Amino acid sequence: MVRSLKNPKKAKRKSKGSKKEDGSSSSNSVPSMPSKVWQPGVDALEEGEELQCDPSAYNSLHAFHIGWPCLSFDVVRDSLGLVRTEFPHTIYCVTGTQANNASNSIGIFKISNISGKRRELVPTKTSNADTDMESDSSDSDEDEIENEGPKAPVFQVRKVFHEGCVNRIRAMTQKPHICATWGDTGHVQIWDFASHLNALAEAESNISKDASTVSNQTPLVKFTGHKDEGYAIDWSALVPGRLVSGDCKNCIHLWEPSSDSTWNVDSKPFVGHTGSVEDLQWSPTEPYVFASCSVDKTIAIWDTRLGKSPAASIKAHNTDVNVISWNRLASCMLVSGSDDGTFSIRDLRLLKEGDSVVAHFEYHKHPITSIEWSPHEASTLAVSSSDNQLTIWDLSLERDEEEEAEFKAKTQEEVHAPTDLPPQLLFVHQGQKDLKELHWHTQIPGMLISTAGDGFNILMPSNIETNLPPANATA
Repeated sequence: MVRSLKNPKKAKRKSKGSKKEDGSSSSNSVPSMPSKVWQPGVDALEEGEELQCDPSAYNSLHAFHIGWPCLSFDVVRDSLGLVRTEFPHTIYCVTGTQANNASNSIGIFKISNISGKRRELVPTKTSNADTDMESDSSDSDEDEIENEGPKAPVFQVRKVFHEGCVNRIRAMTQKPHICATWGDTGHVQIWDFASHLNALAEAESNISKDASTVSNQTPLVKFTGHKDEGYAIDWSALVPGRLVSGDCKNCIHLWEPSSDSTWNVDSKPFVGHTGSVEDLQWSPTEPYVFASCSVDKTIAIWDTRLGKSPAASIKAHNTDVNVISWNRLASCMLVSGSDDGTFSIRDLRLLKEGDSVVAHFEYHKHPITSIEWSPHEASTLAVSSSDNQLTIWDLSLERDEEEEAEFKAKTQEEVHAPTDLPPQLLFVHQGQKDLKELHWHTQIPGMLISTAGDGFNILMPSNIETNLPPANATA
């Protein structure tokens, strides 16, 4: 698995690349025949060609960075509302840097005034003149989004010194101010960032404290029992404080909370993989069950009540299994992403029958770096890859010629669905280099955040529809 960030130097925001929705916006011509869609990492741009960003494909799109590149981050749950649908939005996150010297830190940040505009999936067209006017209006809206001026998002950050690079960081669901970090020093540490989050919540504008200031803070726990560094770590969504961490020497340790600020870490590890443990996921319904994946090409299911060996082991891919995600809305579904760019969905109820794979995709041609089920739609997931694409998939979709004909009638245009793309591919986001990790925002339906070698993106694709509960729901 390729994990390291290329050229770890101060990240400066590059000019925007392409972010497209099943195609490029570089041409207004309508093909008369189904056309091949340009794929990064597979097809090369010809001399003089460049892909252009189409802001109309997004309800919201913003970019930012905190200095050094970040390999991992997590969204921090807040008390601003369980389901938020109205702009502007506010988010809280934690992240960790990958600096090439001793200046690594954990960043606790807040971004407020995240603007956007809900767009129509099918534009209304009446005449050529009206179309031209709407196009001009659309361009004006896009200029407004691109040049926010006083409406630009407000970024606030507080930094805490971290010994070594941060390989992965996760915030506890039940107590989001408690965070765990995996360092390249081989240590797993647990932190309490309540004071930083409270300061950010109370701040109306940029915190007067210099954003470059890095404070020193003692972690609640520093575990040195792993034999090597690692990347795999996950909090239980069912038992507050329960944690598992896995290292590159194929060992997994279980953490049990003994109080609000102390943990007992089992010194005897779970062992079953023959290679590095790459990712861990607790079951969303069984408090003693978790899953792991490894460079040994397998996925293992563990039950902490049954000893230190896996309850089941699956040959999952032909290369390293980099990431897994357990569906919280359909708990029988587990998705895994591999080093060869493929990802597979398994129905765990079929494990005893042998072949549990219910869907397998080979769209990406470079390693899968992150994968996550939507917290709002059971059939939707997001994937990032080393091919610099972030893709969104809806497994419930199938090609429907009748629906295509209806869409053509509404738009009064010839629309040809690409024949070389899976119908489940809902959206393609590009423009970031060296994508590493993505997360859905659990309280803002349709919002995704991603980190890459050149910084972060916040995006809300306009074609992500979610069946929402009442918008006035509160935390």
